[in-house]
Amino acid sequence: MRSYDPDLTPAWKRSAPVPEIPADPDLVVEEVSTGFCGAVIRCEAGTVTLEDRFGKHRVFPMEPRGFLLEGRVVTLVRPSAAAPVRPTRTASGSVAVPGARARVARAGRIYVEGRHDAELVERVWGDDLRIEGVVVEYLEGIDGLPSIVAEFGPAPDARLGVLVDHLVPGSKESRIAAQVTSPDLLVVGHPYIDVWEAVKPSSVGIRAWPTVPRGQDWKTGVCQALGWPPNTGAAWQHILSRVTSYKDLEPELLGRVEELIDFVTAP
Repeated sequence: MRSYDPDLTPAWKRSAPVPEIPADPDLVVEEVSTGFCGAVIRCEAGTVTLEDRFGKHRVFPMEPRGFLLEGRVVTLVRPSAAAPVRPTRTASGSVAVPGARARVARAGRIYVEGRHDAELVERVWGDDLRIEGVVVEYLEGIDGLPSIVAEFGPAPDARLGVLVDHLVPGSKESRIAAQVTSPDLLVVGHPYIDVWEAVKPSSVGIRAWPTVPRGQDWKTGVCQALGWPPNTGAAWQHILSRVTSYKDLEPELLGRVEELIDFVTAP
């Protein structure tokens, strides 16, 4: 009695087996039929979502032999539910580096206008700044900027970046910023009267930031208009608690902080 292989396909026609790879977050693969290359950001119900380097998302079925990993054909499978869950992105959207130690502080610095600005930058970019060894300090107001820059003495090995509130043409802030120049100094700013406004209203649970009449303290006016208790410190802690990532901030602030980090850390 002869025994037969249940697969009657001739051996020369059979496809070689390929490895099955869990579609873990941030795994970078290429979809074979389209050539779309990106990092895994989601895996559900037989599909995988990839994000390319431009932030574009595409959803693909997890078919056998459907992807390339480092040039090799693989089959993506759903990750084990028992696998430990780790944050794969920092709050700023950068790839997280688990276990990374803080770098020794650079001579370069980033200055921001006040404590609230510093706390917001720490909330979103803190992990990135520690890895890069960048210290953030605050000015206690823009008026002292020229003397602080003179005392700091920006140099090629000690660059200085400054983030200014309400840096718009004709403002007091723009006139003060124009007084300081150096190839190793970068002063940038956002258009908001206060960094509170750089938090998206939807993240705070309001429709829009109120308009406060000229001459009235802006933070106090915001609390009054929104019916919040007249305690700006408590109001800020409420706002800050609603910020969990860069997605809660306006692009006008995001771009400026990223620009400062790049400037201070450039070789």
